[in-house]
Amino acid sequence: MVTTKDKTLKRPTWDTYFMNIAHVVASRATCLKRQVGALIVKDEQILATGYNGAPRGMKHGTEVGCLRDQLDVPSGTHHELCRGLHAEQNAIIQAARSGVNVEGGTLYCTYMPCVICSKMIINSGIKRIVFNGYYPDELAVQMLNESKIDVSLYEESYIEEDIKQVKFTEDEKNRYVL
Repeated sequence: MVTTKDKTLKRPTWDTYFMNIAHVVASRATCLKRQVGALIVKDEQILATGYNGAPRGMKHGTEVGCLRDQLDVPSGTHHELCRGLHAEQNAIIQAARSGVNVEGGTLYCTYMPCVICSKMIINSGIKRIVFNGYYPDELAVQMLNESKIDVSLYEESYIEEDIKQVKFTEDEKNRYVL
């Protein structure tokens, strides 16, 4: 925190900064049950983002309904019975599509990864996971513990209340209209 003559400047920690971005990414999710966002970071630079939703070009659950709901599938089980990919999967896939190496990076995610995502994270070489909400998957916990990936529950405060919307006067709006 830096104090000047007129105001105090409060900069977020890197974890807060990236977790806030993960929550914005989650706002693009099309899952009807849980909106999840993820981003992969290395050297304090964002490499890729992902949110949960149907594969590229396919109809989303918001258009066709939720297969898991229709079949009464409990959360944390039978991941194959879903049209969507998880946010972590999409972030890893986006990095791969762009030819970006995520090895040694940190994955920020709004929920703890499931076992399928955990296996992908382990094999991708990601070394740290920071998550915000729990997901009911004991095998994922066991595998992540065995992998020696640094897994952290994000417990800091968010900065949403500190983000101020830029307001323009009518004169400024008129002056800058293209």
